[in-house]
Amino acid sequence: MSKKNILVCNDDGFFSYGIQQLAEVASEFGNVIVIAPDRQQSAVGHAITIQTPLRANKVKMPNGMDAIAVTGTPADCVKLAHDKLLDIKPDLILSGINHGSNAGINMLYSGTVSAATEGAILGYPAIAVSCTTFDERPDMSGCQETARILIEKVFKHGLPQGTILNANIPAGPFKGIKWTRMAKSRYVEEYDGRIDPYNRPYYWMTGKFEILEDGDDLDVLAIEQGFASVTPVQYDLTDYALLKKLKED
Repeated sequence: MSKKNILVCNDDGFFSYGIQQLAEVASEFGNVIVIAPDRQQSAVGHAITIQTPLRANKVKMPNGMDAIAVTGTPADCVKLAHDKLLDIKPDLILSGINHGSNAGINMLYSGTVSAATEGAILGYPAIAVSCTTFDERPDMSGCQETARILIEKVFKHGLPQGTILNANIPAGPFKGIKWTRMAKSRYVEEYDGRIDPYNRPYYWMTGKFEILEDGDDLDVLAIEQGFASVTPVQYDLTDYALLKKLKED
């Protein structure tokens, strides 16, 4: 396989342990450039910055690799990389390794998934990778092996236009991959109301993750069983079945 150009991004920031682990795997396949947020950007979804200017600064990651830190969201990073920061367009965009699951409804909120999705919008094959723990330095060997397998598969077979792969892997050694679908799920939110020292109310969001269906092919079930869950995801949100019905009425 010829050397490829790979863009690595995330939503936890250029300094996170996960992006270092993903960049190291990517370097096995070619030239790597890391362009990532300069701060924590979890759960920003597909937000883009339009009210303030973006700045991009050369930095060193904790593992010594070069990177560019952007004062924006994960989607900003990919858009800016595509339009201004890259002399050579990437053959693949990798996003992650995120700290925390992006299975089920988490896909919708995830900055990690959105960075990959923005890549697909711009015409690149893209993969999002998440480790389903919030530990600061977990064992990501299984995540790395999953990424390695998916990178090889995408370079060999490609991806349909507009589709990304969303991988969620438990911490620890690689156990295998299960091809899955997004579980219907939601968060049951609760807001903990408190009073600050100036007697003003404020709120912390808490919540419980709730799965709304059963099925052998759910992403969350594969993770519970210790496997890497990989789900092909499209950004086209059209309900084609209902659209057809509405046209027929």
